[in-house]
Amino acid sequence: MERVTVEMIAAAEEIAGLRFTDGERELMLKAVNARVDAFATMRGADLPNSVPPSASFHPAPHAVATSTDEAARLSDASGTVRPTSDEDLAFLPVRALAELVRTRAVTSRELTSVYLDRLRRHGPGLECVVTLLEDDAMRDAARADEEIVGGHYRGPLHGIPWGAKDLLATKGHRTTWGAEPYRDQVTETDATVVTRLRDAGAVLVAKLTLGALAYGDVWYGGRTRNPWDIEAGSSGSSAGSAAATAAGLVAFAIGTETWGSIISPATTCGVTGLRPTFGRVSRHGAMALSWSMDKIGPICRSVEDCAIVLDAIHGPDGLDETVADAAFPWDAGVDAAGLRVGYVAEAFEEGHGDDAAWDRADQEVLAQLRGLGVDLQPIELPKMDVGPLSVILNVEAAAAFDELTRSDADDRMVRQTEHAWPNIFRHTRLVPAVEYVQATRLRTLVMRQMAETMADLDAYVVPTFVGKNSLLTNLTGHPAVCVPNGFRENGTPTSIEFIGALYGEANLLALARAYQRATSHHMERPPVGG
Repeated sequence: MERVTVEMIAAAEEIAGLRFTDGERELMLKAVNARVDAFATMRGADLPNSVPPSASFHPAPHAVATSTDEAARLSDASGTVRPTSDEDLAFLPVRALAELVRTRAVTSRELTSVYLDRLRRHGPGLECVVTLLEDDAMRDAARADEEIVGGHYRGPLHGIPWGAKDLLATKGHRTTWGAEPYRDQVTETDATVVTRLRDAGAVLVAKLTLGALAYGDVWYGGRTRNPWDIEAGSSGSSAGSAAATAAGLVAFAIGTETWGSIISPATTCGVTGLRPTFGRVSRHGAMALSWSMDKIGPICRSVEDCAIVLDAIHGPDGLDETVADAAFPWDAGVDAAGLRVGYVAEAFEEGHGDDAAWDRADQEVLAQLRGLGVDLQPIELPKMDVGPLSVILNVEAAAAFDELTRSDADDRMVRQTEHAWPNIFRHTRLVPAVEYVQATRLRTLVMRQMAETMADLDAYVVPTFVGKNSLLTNLTGHPAVCVPNGFRENGTPTSIEFIGALYGEANLLALARAYQRATSHHMERPPVGG
């Protein structure tokens, strides 16, 4: 008996925006029913979230510079003195903490105890902690101290406590993905990022919240709060990573971004967030949402901290085939005045609507950069309307969580609104495969246009979340960093965003650091934790 009828095909035509004749529908019928049977066969296969499609996305069609063994050149921190209070210690940037640990002015055990205490005190109010890893953290901190005393110093992350967005696998501990259906999930492997940070000597102290399945700031245990405004959410999806870093509960954290999930919470919480080039950092052991758009990056208190963390986690691991062997020649001494920098004039003119304070802050950024000797050139972004290309993310996400939808386990998700994942996964099942492929072809065109825009630039500056820049650069794979650039009258922070060339994080961060060193917005502390 045929399960699909000609009447069903006619109805499906309306969804796809097509029109067939009665004769064409009759001719299609046998093949369509056969395809339904084929779908059933495919659904019998075991496809865990960790299995990617056979076709991989690469943002740079040509080869990139291979990595070198040259060590990162950090800023001079030799004058760092241990603060008298634990609170002041907790808010130091990683670069300063690293010097204190290296010189044994503070031990990793002392530092870890400070952060664990702050996580216990402020974590519940911010709703930013999924799992506190106290025993493991103190054991790792003791090992770090023993190695340093023994003359084995691993580098600037040795003994530094950090927090992981809870979609990164940690062996023997829960990795909940922020969602009720996965709250008891325990993995037997570590994500590559977790392994590399451990190898660098860093101490994992907590698994931090994320919006369920990497969307927003609502997770199965509540809503992660903004330390600048406890009544508001921290934005997402790297909600806990941003809130915990801003409140001084960890020295740094790791987040992920598919479309705004590092930049948005970093902006809301007043910290520095780096979204690296797609293919910079291995995603092995990280929950997959969109195989061609997911990226992993650091959330820190300073730009140089982001460089230090990226230096430890970037590069191929043989497990994520999208990762390029690209150099990251970080040099804190680079003069930003020698960089080729653009600014999106149209976006600065458009502004943030009624948010006058943010607009003023953005204009001040341009003035600050010019004052640093940066020759800003007005640029235009590709004209293509990239909004429809968000279908790429939705289709890949629906595929990643196909079993969740078909099993009705999505009913257990906290958010059940029009714009929440359960509804998106359901309606995305109706996207024709041909339209998905066409969207990827349009993506190729916009990548080519973006390559032309960036041909003579090291980086450009753009108001955060104004215009098409966020979706555009997440589709093309370009790196971005946002830094605080001011405050509204209610005390909440604003940010500015810098975009770099593909695999050009070294120059991108040099530009952002130059701006950050000329200001003090990133040194302010929020009411919660500060």
